[in-house]
Amino acid sequence: MRKLIYGMNLSLDGYIAAPGDDIGWSVPSDELFQFWSDQLQATDLTLYGRKLWQTMSSYWPTGDQQPNATPAEIEFARRWRDMSKVVFSSTIDKVDWNTRLVTGDAVAEIARLKAEDGGPMDIGGATLAGAAMRAGLIDEYVLATAPVLVGGGTPFFTALDSWVNLNLVETRTLPCGVILTRYETRR
Repeated sequence: MRKLIYGMNLSLDGYIAAPGDDIGWSVPSDELFQFWSDQLQATDLTLYGRKLWQTMSSYWPTGDQQPNATPAEIEFARRWRDMSKVVFSSTIDKVDWNTRLVTGDAVAEIARLKAEDGGPMDIGGATLAGAAMRAGLIDEYVLATAPVLVGGGTPFFTALDSWVNLNLVETRTLPCGVILTRYETRR
């Protein structure tokens, strides 16, 4: 059975995007970028909701070809492009870059993928992750909490039907002030 991990950058007040889907506050430092790149390398499959997919696919397919791309960005772009991805959406009809589109029941498909043999899966996008949380499918939460308050926007955690008890697995502070925390779901 695969492990399902939900992790993103978030503000101290719990948002992954400020009002208007503004993520300008979350530009990662070199250390944070390397952390996420290492996470990507350790992942066999990434699951995206439509909005995050559109954000990622608008830059990373050619991120390694940008004139100011750092070696870390070049490496990340190549990893991202080559890895297997699944996008869950009923409003788009085409995906590229080693990606499969699922238009049906997201929770059923995530449960099916989780039951397969293989390495860890990451899930990204608050709406998609919220559905997986409510279904009890997420095994690990990775929070990169930035020292900024944005006051509203898209929350990292959506409304749940019941409590989810967690065990703290790791905490570390990066030089940029971001606090990385990792929790496992207590089953």
